[in-house]
Amino acid sequence: MSIELTDLLGVDLPIVLGAFGGVSSVSLAATVSELGGLGSYGLYGYSAERISETAARLRSETSRPFLLNLWLPLDDVADGTPEEFDASRHQLQPFYDELGIEPPARPDRFIPPFDEQIEAVLAARPAVLSFVYGVPPTDVVSRARERGILVLGTATTVDEAVALEQGGVDAVVASGAEAAGHRVSFLRRAEDSLVGTFALVPQVADAISVPVIAAGGIADRRGVAAALALGASGVQVGTAFLRTRESAVNDSYRTAIIDSAAHSTVLTRALSGRLARGIPNRAVRAIEQGGHVATFPAQNWLTGQFRAEAARRDLTDLQSLWMGQASPLARFDRAHAVFEELAVGFGRR
Repeated sequence: MSIELTDLLGVDLPIVLGAFGGVSSVSLAATVSELGGLGSYGLYGYSAERISETAARLRSETSRPFLLNLWLPLDDVADGTPEEFDASRHQLQPFYDELGIEPPARPDRFIPPFDEQIEAVLAARPAVLSFVYGVPPTDVVSRARERGILVLGTATTVDEAVALEQGGVDAVVASGAEAAGHRVSFLRRAEDSLVGTFALVPQVADAISVPVIAAGGIADRRGVAAALALGASGVQVGTAFLRTRESAVNDSYRTAIIDSAAHSTVLTRALSGRLARGIPNRAVRAIEQGGHVATFPAQNWLTGQFRAEAARRDLTDLQSLWMGQASPLARFDRAHAVFEELAVGFGRR
């Protein structure tokens, strides 16, 4: 199956870079593609113009296949009331004060329209288009196919994987609860969809006929070998690549990955309003203790204003530190070293 996926994706090895929302890097994505894997870039929050510019930059740095990732419109999203927005902003005021920045006003729109994003992605014609938080619309899958674009979906349960196959995707990313960042469940609450990678992968492989890409808790040759033994056709790796110098994270974030332990991460809604895995720094603890978290995307907008400033200043305690449970296995500081280690799991030395 790994050979089948390799041919499908047009890569040398089915090693897929995790698509990081907010900290994707053209350099890292292009590097993974050039090494023979599938470089990925997360487009959460990107305008159509920015999507076009990003695709052009990727194409200028690699002639190999790359993946662009979009969030599907979320059925359970409501912008919330102005009162809710103001209550959360008031609770977060100490962070704005600490950084000397003004609290953000409520915008007319928190997220760019999906229709505009998808038009820009289809026009950019990446080799692969992946989605999180649902089954892509039938017309989107059809239009992608007409342009020679493969479509991937992400599942956190067997039922989600089945729904994605029925929706026409070419492969499914089986994302276990160990994985970094947002839990992208869509059929049930994220809290009710926390299946570990190595329980999820074989059940998904048994339930669907399209290739399965294992994600979550994979950082070295052992994780790759285990995923393949359980029925995966390839792997998606995030935190191990996030630690490298080619990624977009700052030094304090990189140090947090290096210094982490398997028990260090938590699942929290504090920073975005949606469940995500990362390090519980001062911002996370204070928000959780404050007892008020606005719904997504309002909470993400409100915390994003100080998180971005904290990241610019390299302040660990006030930025989002998304990472997975295998972060202690992220031992290499260059992408080529991570790739070479993962390749051994496929029998490549």
